[in-house]
Amino acid sequence: MQKLAVTVMMDSACIPADDPDFRRTNHDGATERHVVNALRRLGHTIRILGVGDDVGAIVSALTEQRPDVVFNLTEQFRDERHLDRNVAGLLELIDLPFTGAGSLGLTLCRNKALCKQLLHSQHIRVPDFAMFPPGVTSMPRRQLKFPLVVKPLMEDGSDGISNASLVKDGEELQARAQMVHERFNQAAIAEEYIEGRELYVSIIGNDRLTILPMRELFFGERDNGGPVLATYRVKWDKEYQEKWSVRFGFAELDAATTGAVARICRKAYQTLGMRDYGRIDVRLSADNEVVILEGNPNPNIGRDDEVAMSAAKAGVGYAALLNRILRMALRRHAQQHPRSDS
Repeated sequence: MQKLAVTVMMDSACIPADDPDFRRTNHDGATERHVVNALRRLGHTIRILGVGDDVGAIVSALTEQRPDVVFNLTEQFRDERHLDRNVAGLLELIDLPFTGAGSLGLTLCRNKALCKQLLHSQHIRVPDFAMFPPGVTSMPRRQLKFPLVVKPLMEDGSDGISNASLVKDGEELQARAQMVHERFNQAAIAEEYIEGRELYVSIIGNDRLTILPMRELFFGERDNGGPVLATYRVKWDKEYQEKWSVRFGFAELDAATTGAVARICRKAYQTLGMRDYGRIDVRLSADNEVVILEGNPNPNIGRDDEVAMSAAKAGVGYAALLNRILRMALRRHAQQHPRSDS
């Protein structure tokens, strides 16, 4: 197996001051540590590059010592998540192969309204929705059917989503949209609440796509006041999960339903410009209609995250998964930038 010079790019805040090379093994289980340690065990030469506010410093670090490939774990730039696309754009400008979505895919997926409009144009069902720019909280002329889920337009990881995000009337909608405007300084999106099962469909590949075993969020005590949305606490608060019997596991679906979900998620992945690996979040209604909630390019890829767990279920170990992602990035870059013999 060819050994590579790999630069792992990540947000500067993710690099521990007392262990900037991630050499210790007794730290937390952050994605960055998992990726670095696994790539080292594969024999690759690893260099860690923290992305801060200085574009020139990033360019210098990458061009003065050019890696074979960049493993891109960045999630923001200058504390703005929607600027993650510009980090990918920078890598494109200096012509370095890098893992995951490019600037286009990150742009299409980050803006939840744009994502839904594009999927709808391809006859993929998404929740009906409306966008509320800062200062606008009144219902649009085209009435939406309550209940609605209100969230920030440009965030991810369920930031800004709580039980209060599920609104039942115009008054609650106005209050929640105003909260998003004030707290996140961006537009809010209100979308139709889809009752049903919540599935997470991990996909790896480019020209040929592999659907990994599907995961499901089991809400548990939803009839006794428990959560019905994938809120921030549902995703990240262990005590809250235990309180409401929330758990994540593998979905059990019949063959026909599995095939339908896989077909639609493949189409969504390609439509949204996702590359190498990604995750599609789905609601499956009571009559088995597939509704795409959003696409997640470059999702968390720690050992305990959905993509890695689904890959393990399919027999692909963690290190093998990361190595496969590296090879796909290199192959894709070589195909897009063929070398000339002249």
